[in-house]
Amino acid sequence: MSMTDAGVTAITLTEAELDRWVTHAPTRGLLAGTGLPRDTGPLTFAPLRAHGLRRLADATDGPCRLADELRDRLVIGELLNPAGTERESILLDGETGEITTAYLADPWRTRPFAPSLTTMLRFAAVTEELAGLRGRFASLAGQYGPGVAGEASRRLLALFEAGTDGAVPPYWKAAALIRPLSLVPAPGAAGLALEMPGRLLDQEFGHGRVARFEETDFPPTLTHEPTRRFLRETGLPEEVVDTELLLPTLPEYYADEREAGHLIRLGSLSPDTTLVLDGRTGAILTCRDTVIHPLNTDVSTLAFTLWLLHHERTIDTHLSGELTTLAYDQLAAAMLDTLTVLDPTGMSPGSSWHYWTELLRGETGGVL
Repeated sequence: MSMTDAGVTAITLTEAELDRWVTHAPTRGLLAGTGLPRDTGPLTFAPLRAHGLRRLADATDGPCRLADELRDRLVIGELLNPAGTERESILLDGETGEITTAYLADPWRTRPFAPSLTTMLRFAAVTEELAGLRGRFASLAGQYGPGVAGEASRRLLALFEAGTDGAVPPYWKAAALIRPLSLVPAPGAAGLALEMPGRLLDQEFGHGRVARFEETDFPPTLTHEPTRRFLRETGLPEEVVDTELLLPTLPEYYADEREAGHLIRLGSLSPDTTLVLDGRTGAILTCRDTVIHPLNTDVSTLAFTLWLLHHERTIDTHLSGELTTLAYDQLAAAMLDTLTVLDPTGMSPGSSWHYWTELLRGETGGVL
């Protein structure tokens, strides 16, 4: 194996390394020629750099009885899942050039990923273009809203379909449908992280299902004016807001003596997870088992998170459950990445238990 130092630009294999395992001529040519980047878009080929070319049968932990057609698949990379989640390995069929994925802890369950290395690298490159609003997405830079996100999604899906005869693997379909949704809200300019499009929540959740507040609803300890304005003008979905109570502070709600008058109960995310607002800073928190955890930067990113989770269900309903049925973990990774672009609270160094992250990993019994 050879590679350049000073910011490794390519990982290439020698003909001798390829001889035994890779007989597919176009794949051999790419691996021995231009090679693979260390990272590209949502993919990394660092395992190939670290371990060389390995068979799936040799890379799995402990004895595994793999089917003959799986034993000789070659582990060449990983999907760059959000921090704290298990990474799925990228596998190459040395005879056909086909690319699949599987978890090394569950190597029997492989999933289609791309018809060839060339197609996979092209998919990753255009996904990078979307993330940076470069190349074929440069014309969308500085624009925001549902229409812009829809246009970005159409462009990305069309690029994927062009390389797969219209049969886009679930991972890339989730990327095309979910990742562009980060373009729905604009950057905030009035003391909040985001500016949500007018009536976006009403359109998603339904007329009359978004709670908005009056000045008389606010306790004196809610001094963060941008939050007050957002709750008056934009509001939050009723499914998480307790509309029967007038925003009590935690000491008022729990009738205790804790010095937490600046913490205001908004509602609940699940039977054991309370939604809390810091009235001084506007930060959104959760209270679980009497422990306070960060949740969102502010009410604008909370509203976007709730919208995104609900909108994903809307998309999946139109697809007859295809995304959640075939690749829930890949869909969850796309959702977490999209959320992190606009609000990295759950991925901050040293962050504790985080509700949205656990929900998307399927490890919490949330009602959303």
